[in-house]
Amino acid sequence: MLLLRCPLLLLLLPLSSRPQKLPTRDEELFQMQIRDKAFFHDSSVIPDGAEISGYLFRDTPKRYFFVVEEDNTPLAVTVTPCDAPLEWKLSVQELPEEASGAGSGEPEPLEQQKQQITNEEGTELFSYKGNDVEYFVSSSSPSGLYQLDLLSTEKDTHFKVYATTTPESDQPYPELPYDPRLDVTALGRTTVTLAWKPSPTALLLKQPIQYCIVINKEHNFKSLCAVEAKLGADDAFMRAPKPGLDFSPFDFAHFGFPSDGNPGKDRGVLKPPSKFGRQASSKPRVDLHRVCIGNKNLFTVSDLKPDTQYYFDMFAMNTNTNMSVAYVGTFARTKEEARQKTVELKDGKVTDVFIKRKGAKLLRFAPVSSHQKVTFSVHSCLDAVQVQVRRDGKLLLSQHVEGVRQFQLQGKAKAKYLVRLKGSKKGASVLKILATTRPNKQSFPSLPEDTRIKAFDKLRTCSSVTVAWLGTQERNKFCIYRREVGGSYNDEHKKREQNQCLGPETRKKSEKVLCKYFHSQNIQKAVTTETIRGLQPGKSYLLDVYVIGHGGHSVKYQSKLVKTRKFC
Repeated sequence: MLLLRCPLLLLLLPLSSRPQKLPTRDEELFQMQIRDKAFFHDSSVIPDGAEISGYLFRDTPKRYFFVVEEDNTPLAVTVTPCDAPLEWKLSVQELPEEASGAGSGEPEPLEQQKQQITNEEGTELFSYKGNDVEYFVSSSSPSGLYQLDLLSTEKDTHFKVYATTTPESDQPYPELPYDPRLDVTALGRTTVTLAWKPSPTALLLKQPIQYCIVINKEHNFKSLCAVEAKLGADDAFMRAPKPGLDFSPFDFAHFGFPSDGNPGKDRGVLKPPSKFGRQASSKPRVDLHRVCIGNKNLFTVSDLKPDTQYYFDMFAMNTNTNMSVAYVGTFARTKEEARQKTVELKDGKVTDVFIKRKGAKLLRFAPVSSHQKVTFSVHSCLDAVQVQVRRDGKLLLSQHVEGVRQFQLQGKAKAKYLVRLKGSKKGASVLKILATTRPNKQSFPSLPEDTRIKAFDKLRTCSSVTVAWLGTQERNKFCIYRREVGGSYNDEHKKREQNQCLGPETRKKSEKVLCKYFHSQNIQKAVTTETIRGLQPGKSYLLDVYVIGHGGHSVKYQSKLVKTRKFC
C-alpha cells in the first residue's frame, strides 16, 4: 500500500511498453524511502505502517493517496486532529488499467492517466467531522486507489495520519484497558492522586509502555498530538522521577504556547514551519504541564492551588513507535484552604498571639458600646510583624511593628474591626495585643524610641559597671537584672534571648539588682544611670532592664553584655 501525490504518482507510472504496477511496501526503493522520513514530509504519500504528521491551512483542503493492489485486503486508517476539528473523507476508485497490470500494449498518455486519477470522485467509504481520534477499519477492502481528503474550517492546524494493510501484526498504538478511565483516588488542598489500569500492551505483549500525564486549568485533551501542538515542539517530555518520589511539574517554569493567530494569514510569503509548523508566541504563558512517569499506575500531583479546578489527561505511549492513545481524562477541584479561626478581642484585655513562620492570624474586635476612638496596642516580642486593621471591610492601617506600638483610630457606631497579623519570614512570631475604646486604659508601658542600654567604659572597675538608659515622660517602674555568662557568650547567644515579652517573673531572685521609679517631663533629660556592684573581676555579665506598666505588663530593653576589669 502506498499514498502518492499526483506528480509523484505519474512519475512512477509505466514509461515502457511492458505492463507496470504501482510500487508496494516490499520494493527496495520504497523501503529506502520509508527509512528516509524527509521523503514523506509535506507530501501526499502515506507509507504503509508509518504515521505521518501534516499541516492544514484554514479552508484549504488537502488530499492523500494510497494504493491497495489486491482485493480482500485488511485496511486500517487513523486520523488524529491536533488543535482544531477536522472534516475528512476516505474514498476509493479503480486503478488505471495499465497501473493495475491487467492491460498490455502501449501505455496511455500521461495527461490521460492524470485525468483518470484526479478527476474521478470514487466511492465514499467513510467520513467524519470533529476533533476526536477516529478510525476506519475494514477486514476486507477492495483493490483500488484510495483518497483521503482533509479540511479544517476553524483555523490552521496540525494533524496525524496512520494507515496500514497489516493492522493485526503492526499494532503501533498501545491498547487501552477494558476500563480506560483516569480515576481520582485522593483529593487535598494542594494535591490530587490519580490511578489508572495498565495497558494490555505492556502486560500481555511485553512492549515498552510509559505513561504521560497532562495537567491544565482549561479542558481535557483527546490526543497527545493536541498537547504537543499546544505546548510547542521544543519542549521534550520530562523524564520520570526517581523511584518512590512522585513529581510536581509545578516546580518548573511554565511552558510556551502556540499563537492562536493564523500562521497562514500571509500566504504571499510563507515561512517554513517548525517541526509542528508553529509560530513563535508573544501571548502570556498559561499553566499547562506534562510529565512522563514511566510505567507505574499511581501518581500524586502536588503543589496545586487550593479551591482550583484542574483537568487531568493520561496517555499511554509505545516507546518503540512513539505512538500513543488517550485514556478518558478527568477533572477535579482541590479542597478549599482551611479557614483561619478568628480570635475575639475583649475590650481592655491583653491577648497573647503565636504565629508560625510566614503565617498569619486573624483577630476580631466588636465594641459593645458606642465609641469615639479605638486604641490598638501591639507588643511584638521578637521580629517585626505586619499589622493590618480593617473597619467594616475598609483598610484603616497597615504597618510593620517592632517592639511596642500604639495606634489610635477614629471610632464608628456599631463598627467591627478585623486585625490581620502576618508573621516574620525569619521565624515564628510572638506578640501581645490589646484593643480598647477607653483612651486611659494603657496596659503596655510607653517606651522611648531607643531601648538600648549604654555602658560607660571609663567607669568600669573590677567589681562594678555603670550603665544608663532612656525613660519617658510617663512615670514607670524599672527593674534591672544581671546574669553571669561564660567567656564564649556572644551576640548570637544574646539574639536568642531577645524575647521582649518574657518579664521579670521568669528571672531568678538572685539575679535581681534593684527596681526604681523614674520619669522626666523634659524628654531630653529622661535619662537614668545605675551602678551595679558586687561583681567578680574579669567576668562577663548580661544586663537586662524591664519597664513595668500600670497594668503589670512589662517590656524588656535590649540586653547588654558587659565585662569587669581583670586587674585594678
